[in-house]
Amino acid sequence: MFARKASGEEMLRLWGYRDGEEPSPTARFFRDNIASGNADFWTMDHNGELIGELYTFRDIPEDRDFADGKTTAYLCAFRIREDFRGQGLGTRLMETVLASLKTEGFRRATIGVGPEEEQNVRLYRRMGFTGKVKDCYMDPCAMDEYMRPRADDCYWLLAKDL
Repeated sequence: MFARKASGEEMLRLWGYRDGEEPSPTARFFRDNIASGNADFWTMDHNGELIGELYTFRDIPEDRDFADGKTTAYLCAFRIREDFRGQGLGTRLMETVLASLKTEGFRRATIGVGPEEEQNVRLYRRMGFTGKVKDCYMDPCAMDEYMRPRADDCYWLLAKDL
């Protein structure tokens, strides 16, 4: 099992879209940002099967606290398939992504988490995301039908120095 960058088309397949099927506004947003180079889709690959995902956004113009295009990058949609959890694969994926961002010259990474997601809060803190940037009420990577960021329940934006 290894971490690698994958394509927007692979992301759409992982999200359950069939070839030719019109993706949702959020899926289009991710695919288009991957295609433009503003985002990367990282995955854990197991015998050609994608078993995890983590996305990096270099720039979020709607809110530069998330990602400013120069020093801070935003991580989102971090998941490992349930039957592969507990093997350190998520940690390996996160470490690979953070090392890549540091190599690119980023000095900080941010990630969002709901305060009620206690397991994820503990995981992110263990990984070094100890600074709370702010409370958020809008998800800059979840788009409505007009391709505008959707309102969301309160979640925390956490940061880690690279």
